[in-house]
Amino acid sequence: MSATRLAVPAKPKVALKYDPLLVGSIILLMSLGLVMVASASLHIAAEDYGQPWFYAMRQLIFIGLGLAAGMVAFGIPVAVWEKLGPWLLLGGLALLLLVLVPGIGRSVNGATRWINLGVINLQVSEPMKLFVILYLAGYLVRRGAEVRTSFKGFLKPMVVLSLVAFLLLLEPDFGASAVIMATALAMMFIGGVRLWQFGLLLLLVVLAMALLAITSPYRMERLTTFLNPWADPFNSGFQLTQALIAIGRGEIWGVGLGSGVQKLFYLPEGHTDFLFAVLAEEFGLIGSLLVITLFVVLVARAFCIARQAEVKGQPFAAYLAYGVGLWLGLQAFINIGVNMGVLPTKGLTLPLMSYGGSSIVVCCVALALLLRVDFELRRGAIQAERRIGRPDTRQVKKERRARS
Repeated sequence: MSATRLAVPAKPKVALKYDPLLVGSIILLMSLGLVMVASASLHIAAEDYGQPWFYAMRQLIFIGLGLAAGMVAFGIPVAVWEKLGPWLLLGGLALLLLVLVPGIGRSVNGATRWINLGVINLQVSEPMKLFVILYLAGYLVRRGAEVRTSFKGFLKPMVVLSLVAFLLLLEPDFGASAVIMATALAMMFIGGVRLWQFGLLLLLVVLAMALLAITSPYRMERLTTFLNPWADPFNSGFQLTQALIAIGRGEIWGVGLGSGVQKLFYLPEGHTDFLFAVLAEEFGLIGSLLVITLFVVLVARAFCIARQAEVKGQPFAAYLAYGVGLWLGLQAFINIGVNMGVLPTKGLTLPLMSYGGSSIVVCCVALALLLRVDFELRRGAIQAERRIGRPDTRQVKKERRARS
């Protein structure tokens, strides 16, 4: 009997464990952010603390903490995060209540948004953004059919989110509540909610936001200032006019790193909310377009990962990836729009770039979860390819017996 030659299994292709475009955009944004925080804060840090590198060193520490927290988060499977979602939301609500307790919450410029943890002041709204995404991603999986077929399934999470927004407005933190509600609405739309329900809720949210702006003097002042900052350039319009001057001075190529003028006690919050204006002055249109491109790449890769998870039948991972991409993209859009004077002033940081411990750490954790989704998808693809390339054990045994 002639021996049957054993088939040599095809060697599986070597696949990357991480998305290079996503990782590259994250590293570039964080690195450029650290450089710009150092440039924007040198003079104010020297004036306030006698140490020019005070804010830059703290930002470096925050990045280290964020990377450490991200590594821990990356090591936890996506399935575990799905189970933790409701509990994290309850913990976030407890923190929102706790920050309003006198003696616990820390106030800055009339807003009580922080809890002093010693090393870092925790801005409660930052982790709450991630907690809402985790909760809503799980809810859309558990109650997906109910959300798509009945108004009740759509209304339940909206009641919870309304409570979150109400507690944020008590701080007050109008910007964070707007980002959370907009992200949640977009996730509900992706989840398949009926169009008329989505339109009705969107209308109600817009009307509520408009009512809040009209009935609050300082919010109304921000709206009118945004429409014409030059009407009062030395008072209510000071911050925006200085940001516009900084962007205008940058022209095409910028005045050069460290050579900006507006950061020299002219532009308030130059290392936090208005970091983009300082960057535009020192790196010009080219630098601004580079930052915008990096955010576009980050959001696009998040959506691609979400779509892959959707195709692979992993709805929670898909909703989580969509939520993270929507949140970071929307917040970056608002921050850049505020700096350019096309949106009303909001106290929102530029993700991964602006100075702030809570923002950096939470962004690192959120992106670690996105990378975890991508990692599990790639690992599953590699395992499937290996199974296809692996010979049938029973067939091999038969061929061996035939040879003998």
